[in-house]
Amino acid sequence: MSIRQDSSQGRSPLLIVLSGPSGVGKDAVLSQMRRQGKPYHFTVTATTRRRRPAEVEGVDYIFVTGEKFTRMIDCDELMEWAEVHGHLYGVPRAQVVKPLSEGKDVIVKPDVQGAATIKLLAPDAVFIFLTPPSLEELAHRLSLRMTESPEALKLRLRAAEAEMAEAPKFDYVVTNHRDQLDDTVREIEEIVARERARATIRRLDL
Repeated sequence: MSIRQDSSQGRSPLLIVLSGPSGVGKDAVLSQMRRQGKPYHFTVTATTRRRRPAEVEGVDYIFVTGEKFTRMIDCDELMEWAEVHGHLYGVPRAQVVKPLSEGKDVIVKPDVQGAATIKLLAPDAVFIFLTPPSLEELAHRLSLRMTESPEALKLRLRAAEAEMAEAPKFDYVVTNHRDQLDDTVREIEEIVARERARATIRRLDL
């Protein structure tokens, strides 16, 4: 699908890709943006992992079985998908295509591998890398989850280090400091405002 020009706003809608290593706080940042009533369509990622106690079906993630996820792949219902730490994650195509066609700005939160796939499909999207202040801080955040063994945590941190090396490939890098969600949201909003002001006609073939 080639996204049309939004005649009501005089610009094309934005596809905003917010990525970064696991545990950096992507979900927390997007939840804060929702609470503040930011005018985006927030996509919901499909995953085969188990729902954590505080998560809400259809809001935080779409939780599906492995069989269902395979059907979604076979039916070309996913814009991108990947296996991450033993679980499957993917962005449902309809979650992106429909709101963009209606002229709405859309935010997706893929992992770093998924962001690379989206860049091939939509190079005119806005790519934002969310990074922790340090690997030590990321390790602290992951340990607070208490959802993994020490060995699994080590593997996740090694993967995060490799993912953080991909940051230069993104348009923007935003550091998400502890207990400073409002500052992180404000910086993302400033990025989006600059991109909106460019009034560029963006071609997104999804």
